[in-house]
Amino acid sequence: MLCFLGQGGDGIVDIVTLHNVKKYFGEGFGQVKAIDGINLSFEKSKFTAIVGASGSGKTTLLNMIGGLYEPTEGTVIVDGTNLAELTEEELTVFRRRKIGFVFQDYNLIPEMTIRENILFPLALDDSRPNDAYFAEVVSALGLGRQLDKFPYMLSGGGQQCAAIARALINKNSIILADEPTGSFDAKTSQNVAGLLKMTAEAFHQTLILITHNLELSQLADRMVCLQDGRIVT
Repeated sequence: MLCFLGQGGDGIVDIVTLHNVKKYFGEGFGQVKAIDGINLSFEKSKFTAIVGASGSGKTTLLNMIGGLYEPTEGTVIVDGTNLAELTEEELTVFRRRKIGFVFQDYNLIPEMTIRENILFPLALDDSRPNDAYFAEVVSALGLGRQLDKFPYMLSGGGQQCAAIARALINKNSIILADEPTGSFDAKTSQNVAGLLKMTAEAFHQTLILITHNLELSQLADRMVCLQDGRIVT
């Protein structure tokens, strides 16, 4: 397996940088070194796939990029901001405005329609949607006839498309996708991953996707391999 580790050469703008990042859980003999000293950068507007076996540290790494976990050591810089320097309230606002999350289990709000779920990040900021952009995202994801339905009325693929639309609607600079195709068959997985790639390219977003599926990782501009919390080549 060939893995490329981008280092940010001439003319390359890195939007995420990790310096000697570690994340340990527990202490003593029971301590788990989920991430154990990673130096890594992600180029703006590119698609990076993070691959590795279960327990390799993929989700922990993604959660630190998204500011959901605080590193035990090291620094995480996102779009020029050191996440450790933000208060909890500032970090919440920063995440909402800069980062779109796509989770494996969709995380849609069951009491809300698909339209309301997609627009929820804007509602938190008391912002109005750009109607043309909303229509473009909905059309790209094939959700035009599903907007007034509730999540339980859609298939798994439809719910995931709604989750992707919600991640895109705020025009976030970065999309973090945690095993977004984990519960799909091979064909649907390819379709969803391809859709993420297409929409990220169309809206000039940086896409970081974690997966154990090597076929899906071939869609990415770059692949990063993790094993036991470390990058392997």
